[in-house]
Amino acid sequence: MSIDPLRLGEAATAAALILGTVTLPAAWNTLDPTIGAVLATMWMIISSGVYALHAVTFDCFRFTGHQRRQNFSFTRGED
Repeated sequence: MSIDPLRLGEAATAAALILGTVTLPAAWNTLDPTIGAVLATMWMIISSGVYALHAVTFDCFRFTGHQRRQNFSFTRGED
């Protein structure tokens, strides 16, 4: 299995948004190389976690044929 660049980009963007909204405003005033290294490490850990979660989820859907099934909708009327 190879690394999917689109999925990796999505995971990296999601991790950057999470870190940017949660930790960066609090750490901005005291930003130094040590905190930058910690944030970079956290970004890599969150990116790999999101990538793995998406890979497992979407590959499971692909292997089980989830997209080919007709999903039942509660909003459809009984015609």
